[in-house]
Amino acid sequence: MNSPKALSNALAQARASRGEFDSYANLVAQIAPAIHEVQDSPYTLSNDRYAALRHVLHDVGGQPDLSVEYTEKVEEDWEMNTYVTCECLGWRGAWNSEMRRRAENDLGATLYYGLPYYARWITVAAKVLVSKGLITTDELAAKIDAVRARMIEERS
Repeated sequence: MNSPKALSNALAQARASRGEFDSYANLVAQIAPAIHEVQDSPYTLSNDRYAALRHVLHDVGGQPDLSVEYTEKVEEDWEMNTYVTCECLGWRGAWNSEMRRRAENDLGATLYYGLPYYARWITVAAKVLVSKGLITTDELAAKIDAVRARMIEERS
């Protein structure tokens, strides 16, 4: 079994320098459609470009990153309500965790990294329910308006 010191050393070696991280981030950014680089053939991909193309949003294992300080966070009521709602949807057969993960990947990097963890869950739950025809966008909008009105009323 690895000692805590050995694990700490391994993690320190795995962290990328700022230059390595920026280089990787720039390579991934070059693949974005907004600044698409025309290529002659898919067979001319470098190993670095191939690794960047294989990158999926939720799979960050082994990718270069900067160190982040770990802090405990107490979940807010809406986060726990989201978790319970999503679990109930699973129990009722409306969706499963694989549907959630796939829908989170389909959000795109801006929404995926821009939304808090449980905000991604509730966003993709709504998308899955609408795409499966279990609710309509009008029903969803009406429910959101009702909850918003209730929240404003509770604050007054």
